[in-house]
Amino acid sequence: MALAHDYLERVYAGVLGKLIGVYLGRPVEQWSHERISAEPGLIEGYAHARFGLPLVVTDDDITGTFTFLRALPDHDHNPALSPAQIGATWLNYLVEGQTGIWWGGFGVSTEHTAYLRLKGGIPAPASGSAALNGPIVAEQIGGRIFVDGWAMVAPGDPDMAADLARRAASVSHDGEAVYAAQALAAMEAMAFVEQSIPQLLDAAIARIPADCATARLIIELRALRARESDWHVARRFIAERYSYERYRGGCHVVPNQAILLLGLLWGDGDFGRSLRMVVSAGLDTDCNAGNLGCLLGIRGGLAALDADPYDWRGPVADRLFLPGADGGRAITDAVTEALRVANIGRALHGLPPLAPKGGAQFHFSLPGSVQGFRGEGASLSNLIGPDGARWLAITATLPAGGTARAATPVFIQPEELSMPGYPLVASPRLYAGQEVFARVSAAATNAGPITARLSARVYSPHDALEVLSGPAHTLAPGAEAELRWRVPDTAGAPLADIGVEVKVAGPASLLLDRLGWTGAPTLTFTRPPFAGSAWRRAWVNAVDQWDDGRPEAFWLTQNNGRGLLIQGADEWQDYEVQAVITPSLCAAAGIAARVRGLRRFYALLLRAGGSIALLRALDADTLLAEAPFSWRHYQSYALRLVVEGRWLRAFVDDAPVFELRDASAPLTSGALALVVEEGHMHCAAVRVGPSGG
Repeated sequence: MALAHDYLERVYAGVLGKLIGVYLGRPVEQWSHERISAEPGLIEGYAHARFGLPLVVTDDDITGTFTFLRALPDHDHNPALSPAQIGATWLNYLVEGQTGIWWGGFGVSTEHTAYLRLKGGIPAPASGSAALNGPIVAEQIGGRIFVDGWAMVAPGDPDMAADLARRAASVSHDGEAVYAAQALAAMEAMAFVEQSIPQLLDAAIARIPADCATARLIIELRALRARESDWHVARRFIAERYSYERYRGGCHVVPNQAILLLGLLWGDGDFGRSLRMVVSAGLDTDCNAGNLGCLLGIRGGLAALDADPYDWRGPVADRLFLPGADGGRAITDAVTEALRVANIGRALHGLPPLAPKGGAQFHFSLPGSVQGFRGEGASLSNLIGPDGARWLAITATLPAGGTARAATPVFIQPEELSMPGYPLVASPRLYAGQEVFARVSAAATNAGPITARLSARVYSPHDALEVLSGPAHTLAPGAEAELRWRVPDTAGAPLADIGVEVKVAGPASLLLDRLGWTGAPTLTFTRPPFAGSAWRRAWVNAVDQWDDGRPEAFWLTQNNGRGLLIQGADEWQDYEVQAVITPSLCAAAGIAARVRGLRRFYALLLRAGGSIALLRALDADTLLAEAPFSWRHYQSYALRLVVEGRWLRAFVDDAPVFELRDASAPLTSGALALVVEEGHMHCAAVRVGPSGG
């Protein structure tokens, strides 16, 4: 099946619909309709400010949706991907107790129960089965929550979407939870090619058992909609027949599937009206609105989101968080994630990936996109630039002589260090030593020249931000320029954002075509010489204990199994990582490169029994090389691991120990880590730089 010309844009609309629904419903999650009606009143728009909450938040509904889908690229885009492989993806990217799912306890949270089954060696789909976990636990809502991505990679193919949804949902769920996931996925896949709500519902019913509760819901609510136009009547019908009292557990899928169908049927496909309705109806408001928002975004495209008088997109500014073990992907945006989803869909259809302009991380290619950019003394808009492509217009709103700035986050912002709910586990995307580039143009309508420069903010004492700026360029009206700047040493402090500064002599606009960065970082990670918590927050902490109050910055202990302390971005390709480590009583200790989660990396390890080893972790460990090495407790060793193309080179105390070519080359890029297994190790600093540097 050929992909439609607007496939990427429709995926983008689906991603935005998911975000909008989740952010709309999150402040009143699990509230009853009666409580919503009495306290905030029926939901008309974003309600976060009434509760003193941020709009853009960490949320398991978003994280699971876009994280678990990584099973496809991680397993060669195999359309026959197994539940066991998706389960392995859970173990790779989830940081236990912190990210991706509701960690509500074994037998309480369906996802937590399944995670512990997987961790204990029970593969999917047994990990989520009703036979093992009981029907009440197995039929909660999570299987449907995370389904949107599996549908978006199967546009116009409800059979493929439902089948992928079944396999993905069965990692943690069973029974009605899987049927609800299949039904939604079939509708979302059909929505790429079909507007008719009755036909979308027909597609859902055709792919689930005729006698299941999910099919019965569709039939009953369609019949009710044919004779009743008041959605309040439908809500009362659902409360009487499909309440939590009848469907027990933490958050059963059936009552919430009924609410989702209410929004779809009584909202008549109108994006804004449907989402207001589904949130005002209560229950699992962020889940229901997120799934419905994605479905209606796919169905109606960006026009459906923009048709409503309410500004759904502006406050969101494309922003979302994906906290997880691959911390460099945590701070992201709807354009970036839509492109990733669409490229998975293209791969499944045998098509090459779409590449952004000039390989840039920020390229504003989709209508209305701003990719997290916010203006300081400037307004922003997405428009057609001088070359016919989409650019970001930065229009200064300051008086003559003022300096405006437009920037987007590359790490946690100061106000997000204490994120409510799920912690924002993240690493920066951009580092010292990397070269930032941008293509800019001064608007032809400017009255005079303007000055532009690249600009970043870095964490400084007490988690305040300090501005770093590149060289200035003066542009006459209509002139273009390529800006380049190598980020200077930050003494290990993380960068917070990246953007451009504009100094104006009067009303003026700068057009930004693209902004990105290349190359390996060059810096030393250690405790900075000032007070603050941001440097520690830049690490993905997947060890049992990290005591940074010791003389050494990294005092790590893992009680059982393997622990990693990770930092970096999945874009890092060829580089070297080095650290002077001091192992104590432990099974292994060392460093890792090209880290893409907790179970995918190369590692150089001192191992109990007197050896040094080079291994590749790829869901399971492969020992690439091992040699005798009589290391001692509490003696320090300088380890260095170089990754360059397919070549791996390892050194101890500057002496070469391994040099080999990994012919399979399954890991071509990724972050760095300190590794400790069943014991303790410490070190003062970790150094990263270009390979051969």
